[in-house]
Amino acid sequence: MPRRVARVLIDSPLPQLDRLFDYAIPDELREQAVPGVRIKAPLRTAGRVVDGYVVEVGDESDGDRALSEIDAVVSTAAVLPERLYTLARRVADRAAGSAVDILRLAIPKRQVRVEKQWLAGERAPAPVVAADSLETARAVLDAYPGLAERIAAGGRIALDAPPRLEGARPAWTSVLAAAAAATLAAGRSAVLAVPDHRDLDLLHAALSALLPDDAVVRHDAGQTGPERYRGFLRTLEDAPCVVVGNRSAVYAPVARPGLLALWDDGDPLLEEPLAPYVHARDAALVRRELADPETGEKPALLLAGHTRSTDVERLVAVGWVEDVPPARRYAPRVVLSAVTQSERPGARIPSAAFRAAREGLAEGPVLVQVARPGYSPTLVCADCRAPARCRHCGGPLHAPGRGATPVCGWCGRSATAWTCPACSSPRVRLASSGSERTADELGRAFPGVRVIVADGAHPVREVDARPSLVVATRGAEPIAEGGYRAVLLLDGDRMLQAPELRIGESCLRWWSNAAALAAPDAPVHLVGVTGAVARALATWTQASYARAELHERAPLRMPPTARVARLEGDVSAVDRALATLRADVPELAADAVLGPVPIDRQGWPGARALVRFDYARGAAVATSLRASVVSEAVSARSARKGSARSRAPRNMLTARLDIVEPEL
Repeated sequence: MPRRVARVLIDSPLPQLDRLFDYAIPDELREQAVPGVRIKAPLRTAGRVVDGYVVEVGDESDGDRALSEIDAVVSTAAVLPERLYTLARRVADRAAGSAVDILRLAIPKRQVRVEKQWLAGERAPAPVVAADSLETARAVLDAYPGLAERIAAGGRIALDAPPRLEGARPAWTSVLAAAAAATLAAGRSAVLAVPDHRDLDLLHAALSALLPDDAVVRHDAGQTGPERYRGFLRTLEDAPCVVVGNRSAVYAPVARPGLLALWDDGDPLLEEPLAPYVHARDAALVRRELADPETGEKPALLLAGHTRSTDVERLVAVGWVEDVPPARRYAPRVVLSAVTQSERPGARIPSAAFRAAREGLAEGPVLVQVARPGYSPTLVCADCRAPARCRHCGGPLHAPGRGATPVCGWCGRSATAWTCPACSSPRVRLASSGSERTADELGRAFPGVRVIVADGAHPVREVDARPSLVVATRGAEPIAEGGYRAVLLLDGDRMLQAPELRIGESCLRWWSNAAALAAPDAPVHLVGVTGAVARALATWTQASYARAELHERAPLRMPPTARVARLEGDVSAVDRALATLRADVPELAADAVLGPVPIDRQGWPGARALVRFDYARGAAVATSLRASVVSEAVSARSARKGSARSRAPRNMLTARLDIVEPEL
């Protein structure tokens, strides 16, 4: 008689366990051990029982093979459907990572009470989109000729969102909500991913205006465990729904996906900080290529933003993604402001921008965007201008307020009786103005005007239409009723000085998102910035700027014109991995590898190297690097027992693909 065998994915961070293990299913568990359920099984190499998921089940006629038996079925809820495992496996393979690391992002922690209620309850019916809501959605999509048809056909779309407000919400929320409503009306699910909770609240409100509440599932890190798990279980059902959430929402295992949409993919919040560090955009690209097992259809992919990231522009340039322009172009009124010769040298706000702020305050709120929060984020010696550093840890000193004792930004110690190590001067000077100092200065310049600070320490969502000066850090700008009557973008020159490869497109994204909050025909003053970034903002041609960036990076093979992997680990392990990579992928260019260079790994000598490779070689490079990681992990486990290497870092070799800022 054939025995029942389950192929199990072990829930373990060890790379050598990232494969399916065969376990015999005892007779008493035959009805419960089905694909997708959580189980417990013995792991001989560890000598203990571990958690896992049943991926496949089948019969085996060869009863002579020695197999361990599944110890227990944790729950009969099939939380790992085939479509989710396939996605996790594909994404992990592309990133040279483990599938279980992807599943930790996709499957919330089990909530027993919620799960029991779900198993005993009835499944949700297919939601119905009201006729008037569908008509409203189609009217929004018609502003982009051909957009609705491309979504229905499963196209790959790049869309420049209208930079304006519609009522109390940005216009982009209406576009994404309309696309989701049209998809749901066609009987398919939609997944919408946004960078942060502010965007999530705005988009959720737009969806609630078009769709019934039971049709929208929210994935939010701020939710309680039961809320998050209840929403996840809803996505396992056959009835289509709309999932809206942050970066991990792209893994929602909805049935019949018809739309994958990302807002503002250039925002670093969409980069996953946990291994294998997959950007939500890359996960969406992989998912879009997976056809529905029942219908064979692929979901549409919509990448929207006020600006165009170089990653999306590369996809447009190679024809993988199609640019869908609006029927009528709208652009804010951007003014490039600079300090004239007649003004005080070093003036922070030119007279033209100051005059625009004064005129705007006569009608309503005015937005002032600054680079940093706090009072004075940077202090220098008043005599020699050397950066003021903490005597204990070497961290930068900052001023928490006017006349306050400087405080270290790293260790938090107060720098009482500070003296400059270069010239012994006890005096410090404010080298920069944060949001609080800017608010203090503008409050004196505009007496009697309400001043509002909006930053990480002072979150503000909305402001009313009364005259006020809103001083906000980049990304923390509240929405003003009716839009801002003027927008001042300060500290642009300081922002552009950051030593980052993508600082230009990041600044353009910050400024464009702020400009989109202006009222119709309100002036947007970009202060003290010239060059390509300023021209792109003034002419509202962000896609052209992204193309120029790609052209400049191509000769240097910098991302995203090429993919970049980073290897870190033991010196000999890095050398072996690079030698193996050369043997496995001989087509790599002679200058593909940068390094290795020595690094310190928790007091243990190590090395780091970068590998640049074409997208066509991605699968081969990822396979080779993953094999090296597994090989080194197995060797290290054997060598660590009873040897001096037990003091070494646990991971002898790590590999991370798609590095955004390549540096050795």
